Amino acid sequence: MARSDGRPRVLVADSDDETLTRTARRLGRAGYDVLVAHDGEEALARARAERPDLCVLDAVMPRLSGYDVMRALRAERRTRPIAVLLLTVLHDQAGAFDPGADAYLSKPCSSRELHGFDR
Repeated sequence: MARSDGRPRVLVADSDDETLTRTARRLGRAGYDVLVAHDGEEALARARAERPDLCVLDAVMPRLSGYDVMRALRAERRTRPIAVLLLTVLHDQAGAFDPGADAYLSKPCSSRELHGFDR
């Protein structure tokens, strides 16, 4: 869903500042309106308040994991439609879909992989 300016809004959440900055920058250059969060609790609060079109969540974050954020988003009617992309360094990625991820990418991911999610 695009905003009034035509740009889809994406929330990027990662506890690693370098990864967060790099991912947000890539998405911003691709034309997204980018919001950021530094941990899962902040991500959930921003998703509830801003209702982005997509959440790009690190699987392992302090306070709430990406999995916990997904479960909370899927449990609420207002946030259930938000697409979720899980970024993970975990080797067993099959579990990424259990709590409701729409897709997952292994970290580190390339710009091409990241941009290809919405195509």
